[in-house]
Amino acid sequence: QLQLVESGGGLVQPGGSLRLSCAASGFTLDYYAVGWFRQAPGKEREGVSCIGSSGGSTNYADSVKGRFTISRDSAKNTVYLQMNSLQTEDTAVYYCAAGLQAIAALCPYYAMNYWGKGTLVTVSS
Repeated sequence: QLQLVESGGGLVQPGGSLRLSCAASGFTLDYYAVGWFRQAPGKEREGVSCIGSSGGSTNYADSVKGRFTISRDSAKNTVYLQMNSLQTEDTAVYYCAAGLQAIAALCPYYAMNYWGKGTLVTVSS
């Protein structure tokens, strides 16, 4: 089956780091733009970061610039989100999503074809 699975979430203290993984099964992630999204309690889903298909650019929400880094490992068919200097405001369920069409290049949620089920990140003392 075509599937994305997130992993790497957990509980960390403010200032800590986590690396989230988005592993694809059943399709080659290199051909897809991949975005990370998050939804905090009581808030709407928001885009966090995006990486274009292999060789493409990256972009970040203003709230995470300088702290988060998105990357891909083609050999592992996986996209990562390295999260440093985590803040309590980063607490959310984090989802990865992949989009194949050109309109997915900047990872608008409506253009993403496949979604993972999410991994919970909790930043708390």
